[in-house]
Order: sequence, then structure tokens, then C-alpha cells
Amino acid sequence: MKTILLIFGTRPEAIKLCPLVRELQTRQGVRTLVCATGQHLEMLDPVLEAFGVTPDFRLAAARPDGDLPGLTAAVLAGVSGVLTETRPDLALVQGDTTTAFAGALACFYAHVPVGHVEAGLRTYDIDRPWPEEFDRRAVTLMSRWHFAPTEEARQNLLAEGVPEESVFVTGNTVLDALRTTVREDYVNPVLEWAADSRLILITAHRRENLGAPMERMFRAIRRVMDEHPDVKAVYPVHLNPAVHRTAHAALCGHSRILLTEPMGLTDFHNLMARSYLILTDSGGIQEEAPSLGKPVLVMRDTTERPEGVAAGTLKLVSTEEETIYREFSRLLDDPAAYAAMAGAVNPYGDGHASRHIADILLERL
Repeated sequence: MKTILLIFGTRPEAIKLCPLVRELQTRQGVRTLVCATGQHLEMLDPVLEAFGVTPDFRLAAARPDGDLPGLTAAVLAGVSGVLTETRPDLALVQGDTTTAFAGALACFYAHVPVGHVEAGLRTYDIDRPWPEEFDRRAVTLMSRWHFAPTEEARQNLLAEGVPEESVFVTGNTVLDALRTTVREDYVNPVLEWAADSRLILITAHRRENLGAPMERMFRAIRRVMDEHPDVKAVYPVHLNPAVHRTAHAALCGHSRILLTEPMGLTDFHNLMARSYLILTDSGGIQEEAPSLGKPVLVMRDTTERPEGVAAGTLKLVSTEEETIYREFSRLLDDPAAYAAMAGAVNPYGDGHASRHIADILLERL
């Protein structure tokens, strides 16, 4: 019996690893254990509930003041204790979070092989996104197996000297998650509120966008909303107090912009599936939306997901007010421009990445 430990602590990690947990639980000869580090608290449990995943270990790593050194130290110490207790044959981390970095470091110190899910994403700008670009590059150094979502991600790894036999293109597990959560019979009061309008979905939370960049983003959005009475927007506001203050100061009081608490996974995915277009500075949404045929305006200067830009389903619009205003307006006013993005081919796999990863792991174990 082989033991595989999956380590995650944030909502995006849980969304992308829970389908893999469920896949591994169906396999013979494998004991699947889950360690939730607690990097996110309130935002994690709804995802676990949606997938029916119960962690075997719950850590308390969260730091309400956003203290990255403290968070890193807490994850490192907590995961090290779990490794001592469980002695897994391999551990899996996902993406580019502090949990992924510190969890992989704990495994490295304990001589536990690491598999990196969603490996090879790069901007090659260490400050954008921050600290994620460092996190994912560091995890690469500590991983034995690299599960790249696309061929471009694979080429990034090979260019950095990662052995070819340790890199596998699997697609992105977030598409597996969408196959579970999006439902035809879904209903929600937000959809009733927006029934007579085109619905815009907004997310914004990146650390490097706090302050002036986020203020510019929200000014542009409000200007476009003022000029398009047939459009309504919903923004599930991130729990970060700095995001909350800026969002409410800039957008609160507009009759067609709805600011809500963070949404559960099922609600968010189904609203995404029924939206007209999406404005975001998130990473994962850049992978989810193309599979649903939704154009995405990425409010960032760089992206580690250039495949979506090349395919035409994503457009980088920076954090500059006039650029966001222009491109947002264009997609609302120009049906041909909208159709070109909505009809672009999804570059992120076939929705069976978890099965591909499980097959590879069991063959090598």
C-alpha cells in the first residue's frame, strides 16, 4: 500500500486538488491523505463541502494580518509534523501559493518526493505576480514530477533544465472541477436580479494591485457601467480588508453593481457559466472561463497563462483606467469582437487531468 499526501490551504488549491483527491480515492493500492494548512479559513470549507472531501489533518497556519514570513513558517512547521507522522511515499502540491512553497520545502527537508500539479507557469518577472512567481519557481526546484497543464508550460520547464522524463502534459484539473459544479438547473437570486441584463462578473484581489492600481480598475469599471444601462455586474469581494475598503469606496451605491460576500464554489462557477464576460486579476479564472466560452479581460500587466491570450479568449488590459475602459466598452459595443473571444478554443485540456495524473503516479509508484 502506497501513501500519497495532498497538501493545500487556499480556495484555488482546493478547487484544483479536490478532483484529484477523489480520483485517487477510487484507485486500488493507494492510501490518500489530505492536509489542509489553513492558509485560507472561511474560504476553504465550502470547496471541501462541494467535493465531499474531509481533510485528515487541519493546520492553523493563517495569519490575519497577511504576514508572509509567519505564514511560511507555520506551514513549514505544520507540514513537517504531518510528514513525520504519516511517512508518505509522495506528496502533491498545487500551483504557486505559500502553502505550495512551504509544503514542498517541508517535503524536501524530509526526503519525501514531491509532485507539482500545474507546473511550469511563468511570467519571468519575479515581482508579478508577487510572491507567486517565486513560489512556483522554487517548487520546481524541489519537485520530482511536474504535471504541466499545457505544452507551453512543459517547454518552460525543459528550458530550465528539468529532465524531460519527469514532465507530463496533463491539462488543468480546474476543468475537472467545472464538470462537477456547473449545473443546468442552477438558480440563484443574483441571476433573478440580473435577468433583464447582460451579467458581468468581477474579481480583484492581487497583492500587487492593492492601492492605486485597484482604484484605477474600479474607476474604469464604474465609468463603463454608467454608460451601459443594459448591463449589471456582480463582484464577490475578497476578504482582504484592503480590497474590501477600496471596492466599497469605489463601487458601493451603484444601482447596477452588486457587491457580495465571497461565494461558494458552486455558486461562483454557475454564475461564471451564465455571465456575459469577466473582468479579473485572478489566475484560475483565466483557465476556467475559456472552457465556458466566456471572454476574460485580465486586469494585470503580465500573465503566466499566455496560452489563453494566444488562443484569443483572454486579453491583457493592464491596470490602467483608460485601457480597461476602452476594452470593456469594446466588448459590450462590438458584437464581432465579443464573438471572436467567446468562440476561441479552450487550451487547457480535456477535463480529465486528474485521471491522467493518477495514472502517471501509480505507474511510477
